[in-house]
Amino acid sequence: MSNRSAPTAFEFFAGGGLAGLGLAAGGRGFRTVFANDLDRAKARAFAANHEIAPVVGDVWDLAPADLPGRPDLCWASSPCQDLSLAGARGGLEARRSGAFWGFWRLMRGLDAEGRGPRVVVIENVVGLLTSGGGTDFAAVCAALAEAGYRVGALEMDAAHWLPQSRPRLFIVGLRDGGAPESAGPDAAFHSTRLVVAHGRLPRAVREAWAWWRLPAPPRRNLDLGALLQPDAAVDWFAPGETERLLSLLAPRHRARLDAAVASGRRAVGAAFRRVRVEGGEKVQRLEVRFDGLAGCLRTPSGGSSRQYVIVCEGGGVRARRLTARECARLMGAGDGYVLPSSESAALKLMGDAVAVPVVRALSEGLLLPALRREAEQAA
Repeated sequence: MSNRSAPTAFEFFAGGGLAGLGLAAGGRGFRTVFANDLDRAKARAFAANHEIAPVVGDVWDLAPADLPGRPDLCWASSPCQDLSLAGARGGLEARRSGAFWGFWRLMRGLDAEGRGPRVVVIENVVGLLTSGGGTDFAAVCAALAEAGYRVGALEMDAAHWLPQSRPRLFIVGLRDGGAPESAGPDAAFHSTRLVVAHGRLPRAVREAWAWWRLPAPPRRNLDLGALLQPDAAVDWFAPGETERLLSLLAPRHRARLDAAVASGRRAVGAAFRRVRVEGGEKVQRLEVRFDGLAGCLRTPSGGSSRQYVIVCEGGGVRARRLTARECARLMGAGDGYVLPSSESAALKLMGDAVAVPVVRALSEGLLLPALRREAEQAA
């Protein structure tokens, strides 16, 4: 059971609730008291793994009256395609252009009632830094700054905690001060592209900017092989299917595979298909890596689709698809996490999610300390 005295969180675009698992920090962090998602299948997965069930529906159909009490934190993992600047202009155009602005309308409504959250976190893909020539990122930061938040952003890669390359952007707005800050960017969490995007922000936003400080990320102690199911418990491709898959390897990736086979050791890799332009023509290629990381998980209909597991051992090569349970492990969801019964639904759930230990690191290193210092200052 959750700690009833814990700071409270609202989770928007909640999916299966992995952000909430990270925020809870093993019972020492936030307690999610409200959640919302448009997808009924994802909402069922959320309810199966949390004490509450989400409100299912479009964020634009919610009103402040639908939200209980005053939250300490509001978290929004809004769809990456929904951050068009058009939403900032209001009216019908806003509803068409972006779910984020529907979320932000609720934040402003809570403010008007004296129930605005002390902390707001916007999680999205790092492409937000450059989409619209940087205007989308600037619009989100400006919205937070205009509402009285001190605003900053961090780029956090799940690879620091998990064997998956998954960089994500976290825009954090805090009120009332007290949060850990640095005098300038920290290379671990403030990438060159983030520093460039900051330099393009309007002056008023830069005056409200903070270079949020987090503890140095730990040394990752897991690799991909450690999270995979036993060889005998999964279905492998037949030799012919494996050969057809490997025939898509570009020369550089074929050389990488050949080197792994020639080593004589067991080598576990991840592979994904990409469309590349070669000689002016689009060609489907298989790309493989043996660095202990999986590529960034996507939904089954995404660009790289499902990933493959490639195992080189005893002079041979075996291949199969990454399973939904393995994807859940790559997102930091323990084996006790209840997945949808449909493999495709489970893969979609994980491909759209945020990695649990990344959220936990953000919560424990920045969000909770900020609230504690605020409480100490008030006392």
